[in-house]
Amino acid sequence: MDRILYSLTTEHDWRWMLAAAVLCIFGLATAFRLLVEASGLENPRRREIALLAAFVGGVAAFSTHFMAMQGYDAGGPVRYSLTLAAASLVLGVTGMTLGAMVIMVEERGLYRGLGGMIGLSAIAGMYFLGFSAFETPGRTIDWDPDLAVTAVAAALLLALLAGGLVYGRGLWRFIATTLTGTLSILVLQFTLMSAVTVIPAASTLAGADGLGPSLSPSTMMAVLTVMATGVVAVAGSVAWFSYVARNGALNQIREAIDAMPDGLAFFDAEDRLVLWNTRYDEVNPELSSNLQAGMTFREIVQIGLNEGLYAEARGREESWLAERMAARRALSATMEQRISGDRWLRVADRRTAAGGIVTVCTDITDLKNDARALAEARDAAQAANAAKSQFLANMSHEIRTPLNGVIGVAQALANTELSMQQAEMLDLIQSSGRTLQVLLSDILDLARVESGRLELSEEAFDLGRAVRESAQLYEASAQEKGLQFFVEISAEADGWIAGDVVRLKQILTNLVSNAVKFTSAGFVSLTVGPGPNRDGAPTLRFSVEDTGIGFDCDTRERLFSRFEQADGAITRKFGGSGLGLAISRQLAEMMGGDLDCESEPGGGSAFILTVPFRTAEAPARASGAAVEDETTEGAEVRVLLADDHPVNRRVVEMILGQADVSIISVEDGAQAVQAIRESDFDLVLMDMQMPVMDGLTATREIRLHEAAMGLARTPIVMLTANALAEHIAAAEAAGADLHLAKPFDAAELLNLVATLPATMAKSIAA
Repeated sequence: MDRILYSLTTEHDWRWMLAAAVLCIFGLATAFRLLVEASGLENPRRREIALLAAFVGGVAAFSTHFMAMQGYDAGGPVRYSLTLAAASLVLGVTGMTLGAMVIMVEERGLYRGLGGMIGLSAIAGMYFLGFSAFETPGRTIDWDPDLAVTAVAAALLLALLAGGLVYGRGLWRFIATTLTGTLSILVLQFTLMSAVTVIPAASTLAGADGLGPSLSPSTMMAVLTVMATGVVAVAGSVAWFSYVARNGALNQIREAIDAMPDGLAFFDAEDRLVLWNTRYDEVNPELSSNLQAGMTFREIVQIGLNEGLYAEARGREESWLAERMAARRALSATMEQRISGDRWLRVADRRTAAGGIVTVCTDITDLKNDARALAEARDAAQAANAAKSQFLANMSHEIRTPLNGVIGVAQALANTELSMQQAEMLDLIQSSGRTLQVLLSDILDLARVESGRLELSEEAFDLGRAVRESAQLYEASAQEKGLQFFVEISAEADGWIAGDVVRLKQILTNLVSNAVKFTSAGFVSLTVGPGPNRDGAPTLRFSVEDTGIGFDCDTRERLFSRFEQADGAITRKFGGSGLGLAISRQLAEMMGGDLDCESEPGGGSAFILTVPFRTAEAPARASGAAVEDETTEGAEVRVLLADDHPVNRRVVEMILGQADVSIISVEDGAQAVQAIRESDFDLVLMDMQMPVMDGLTATREIRLHEAAMGLARTPIVMLTANALAEHIAAAEAAGADLHLAKPFDAAELLNLVATLPATMAKSIAA
């Protein structure tokens, strides 16, 4: 160590040492910078930049060595062998090239460390060869082997550290790599110089002649100046191009930020405004004239408060400001802020790695206006839907009421003596009434499906019985037209299943009705059997076939649309609303199945309904089922009828007049409640929509009266034109026992009056 210090302080000129160190730093910094740039490029550009880096590093190491030699006191004149000096330069550049190629192989510490050691080994060889080029006439050079080995080992260790651990991207890694690499070369240089001792030659002729042409110190100095200038020029060029590229990238980033559709502002770690884009000015026009670099975010918000920008802060400015700053410090979720002039901003704060905050402001005024318009449109649609539902309920009631009068009077008239002509006219009235009733039911079903208020029930029913009942309704019509009519149910399907029997029968009756209507000769058949499995689950297949008029492919595509039939001529000939098939398909889909068809013009049609096949247990028969129900035969049934419509009251009176019934009629619910309080009745027929007191309120009052007085429960039947599902549910909730929708069948009403009182009495006794 003393030898090293002695050599540095006594044998070397510190000015040359400093110059050599500075040149080494410049050269290695340039070489490492080029290597980093090369690692991000593709061949051949990558290879070219790596070779340039190796050349700059080799020249820098060569210049460092001979510049340090210029400041070495050899005790007399010196010269430099041109051949050996040139050879040492070639060796250094070649070794640095090999090291750079190894580093470029793969971005791993092992390859970087190996490349650094290869380059340093070449530099060590260059230095030993350079010492051989050092000619001292009349003197000779002696080496201290221990110091020489120490110099090489220490330099290799530093090179391994620089390449394997320190080298990489980033400013601090770049600086550390440059300093570590420079230190390895300087340690090698000056430790080797300390290992050198210049002594007089044993012979006066020793060292008198050099090895070929040689350079004087002044000539070497000129060469070194050129090399140093070249290294500095390359370093300056690299720095300049890096600056231009970085500045260009920053300009591009700035242009991109200015082109952003959102306002963006950057605040430093002290929450002071650093920069902002043009859009930030546009979304904050009230603040733009006051924005200055260095302002704190709190000062900016305070300006907005002073200008009255924040509608939600009015009257509580201090607390609002405290909440806003707390939310900013917590970097809470994106907030929406209302600005004066009915403008809205969405503000988001995000923390940067350096502790600053990026604030992004988005003008969402149009989004808010659109959302408000959508909400208003939604409310209007809901109001319109509610109005439509109310209109539907009212129309249902208003149409059913006179229709009930038409059908009821016709049924009552049918039980009187009529001439043949009168009977024919009555049949026309009844047929027209049934057509109106079917059309009304179709329209109501369609409205319920569209509104999503149609719900399917899930109960066990006898499939065979349901199918036969559906077919029997049109068997007589088929026979009148001379058609063969078949119903076939396979043994596998003839049993109890789970589903909605009412809706299934609705689909089947529609299909069978159409088949009979559109067939003038041949047959109509309804077959039921197991269908193909779907997703591993069994299905039922219903097929309604006929030999009717059929239809083509174009008609098939629109046949299940609303208000559609085969063509206008068919509509005029056969009639109908064109709603049945549309409703049937929607019901099939609600059941988890589908409805499709096959046909050809003049060749008949086949409609195929497929629904899930879910078997069910038959319900247990009641213990008293074998005993016939007692009826009220021989005893007069006392009936209270509450209905505000005189025609409906008269229709019911005419129908019940055929039985042994004592009927009291009232015009509203209040009169019905009073009548119950004053007399006993076996049955109450209650309209739902009446003046003074409606039927639901009257029913509740009657049930309260019965409970208060300890009276038996009087059967109450809602005999009403309010036929929607919600009406039935409301009637049950009020305390009604049954719901019979108008227009009703006379036989059904007579049977209900004859059997319901006794049935209710038995259930109460049980």
